[in-house]
Order: sequence, then structure tokens, then C-alpha cells
Amino acid sequence: MIRVELPFHLRTLAGIAGHEVSVEVEGEPTVASVLDALETRYPMLRGTIREYETGRRRAYLRFFACANDISFDPLDARLPAAVGNGSEPLIIIGAIAGG
Repeated sequence: MIRVELPFHLRTLAGIAGHEVSVEVEGEPTVASVLDALETRYPMLRGTIREYETGRRRAYLRFFACANDISFDPLDARLPAAVGNGSEPLIIIGAIAGG
């Protein structure tokens, strides 16, 4: 099981209690495979984390694994073993912009 921490607004949209959900991923765990599993389990999240047309990460969301920012890594890059075995979560954070 892969653990995923979601920002408040996505947890609210999906009706998730707590900060974290677990999803089952077939094969090699990547950000793309985790997001596929997350969107299958919570279809209301489709298009909120990745753009519909391109499948790319939305601009104001960041991905972290094992305290490393992996937001600009390819979505099909393998996640660290600690995320794959469930000892560390994949963290999705809403970026803050202002002016």
C-alpha cells in the first residue's frame, strides 16, 4: 500500500477524513501510478492534481517523497523504496502564491 498525504481542499472534495489515504498500486510505484490509483478510488479528484489534456501536474501543487521535492521529476520515475513499501508517504502540497 502506498500512503498519500493530500492538502485540505482535496481531502474536502473527496470526503476524506484525516490527512492520509492508502492506495494499492500494481507494478512499479511511480507518481503516475499512484495518481492513477488515487483517481480511480476518488474519481472526483480527476483533473484536480493533473491537467485533463496533458496529464501534467497542476502548477500550484507540489510532490514530495522522503523529504525531497520531486515535483519536476518525470511522473513515470520510480518512487523511493520507502514510499513504495509504505514507510513514508507521497506528499501532495498546495503551493502558496501571493503578491
